[in-house]
Amino acid sequence: MKHYLKKYLKYYKVRERLSKNKRAEQQSFVQRIQKEAAEDQLSPISKNGFKNFSQFEEDGVVLYLFALLGSKNKTFVEFGADDGINSNAANLHFHHDFTGLFIDGNRQAIERGEYFYKKHGNPNVNAPTFLEAMITAENINELITKGGLKGDIGFLSIDIDGNDYWVWKAIDCVKPEVVIIETHNEFGLHDIIVPYDPEYFYPGKHPDYHGASPIAMTKLAKSKGYRLVGSNELGFNFIYLRENLLTEKVPTVSVESLLQHPSNAEAQARFEAIKDWEYVTEEFE
Repeated sequence: MKHYLKKYLKYYKVRERLSKNKRAEQQSFVQRIQKEAAEDQLSPISKNGFKNFSQFEEDGVVLYLFALLGSKNKTFVEFGADDGINSNAANLHFHHDFTGLFIDGNRQAIERGEYFYKKHGNPNVNAPTFLEAMITAENINELITKGGLKGDIGFLSIDIDGNDYWVWKAIDCVKPEVVIIETHNEFGLHDIIVPYDPEYFYPGKHPDYHGASPIAMTKLAKSKGYRLVGSNELGFNFIYLRENLLTEKVPTVSVESLLQHPSNAEAQARFEAIKDWEYVTEEFE
């Protein structure tokens, strides 16, 4: 009974986000961005964030990019998003006809997500696939291909509070156009990564000792053929675009420019407690 009530309450809380009015609003958003681009008056990505299903304003930033790309490849992979409802891909599914794959290690969350998307999902496309699994660098490609995806996809979202860097580095079965991944802004402008631990489970031995710095993540992105184009306002969910896409419309930005929110100073102060712990740095050709 408790599990059923949770499923029902989930819908009650988000029903406005699923409405036809929301879809119409976002179609207007897409048309505005495309019109601005056609008239060479494109507003910057940082001014176009909004939140519908995402935790912060990632929904708007991601949609901005797909409005410019034309949304031809409407597929996604997202992992670490619990039931996939409050996620970075949900808005793309419900209002822009994307479908794809959610992976999470929480069985109840997976069951809740499957129920929700089958009952309330977008009738224009298939419901996303859900896989229950603990994600590692060793199994991520197998999981994605098991979920039916390979080659070019539209969107990849990674937020697993731990081995995000190492898992993205390992992915070679799909090539997304847009990637959003959590960086560890507590590490400031240091070029450091917490060593890989396939057994890691948050919070580990310290809640801030995991992941990779924004500098390290951006170096990895460049090695994989991506450039940095934005982030959420707080400056920890970094957004990368394939380096050959939208080069005339969306400028590459610096890591430093995305770490200006006042909360970053407080976050970086917490690094003092773990600054002498073990870290690695990677170099790429």
